[in-house]
Amino acid sequence: MALRKILVQGDETLNKRCRPVTVFDGRLRQLVDDMVETLMQSGGAGLAAPQVGVLRRVVVVLDVNKEPEEVVVLINPEVIDRRGSERMLEGCLSVPNVWGYVTRPTWAKIRAQDMNGNWFEREGEGVVAQCFCHESEHLEGHLFTEKVEEFVDPEDVQKA
Repeated sequence: MALRKILVQGDETLNKRCRPVTVFDGRLRQLVDDMVETLMQSGGAGLAAPQVGVLRRVVVVLDVNKEPEEVVVLINPEVIDRRGSERMLEGCLSVPNVWGYVTRPTWAKIRAQDMNGNWFEREGEGVVAQCFCHESEHLEGHLFTEKVEEFVDPEDVQKA
């Protein structure tokens, strides 16, 4: 496993649509292992492959609703259902020190493949639903700043 550099806003890779994963092999396993290690070191809640310079549809999300917290690996994910609506404070590892309010579903269901290519579905509430949506948007070449309704001063976020 290795830490990967997280790309930041301005890098054109972050604005490109990712290709589906079609080969489930050791290279994919290495990418996922590196992404998990990078996520855990970053203090973030989710990480998408384009954030580490790989244009593949791979996401890792920290499910904070599980005890203990669990890292969820999503290959070729697609949000297939969403419910509710809440204005949530959001940030992004690729847009450091920028925070803003984004309206996200309070519940979401995602369909994805596991490391062996098997399809599964998973539900998430609150922050996990927010991460499912946020990370899936990375795979389409979008950053959360495109959806921000109101930016927040980073100093105010640290005080909260």
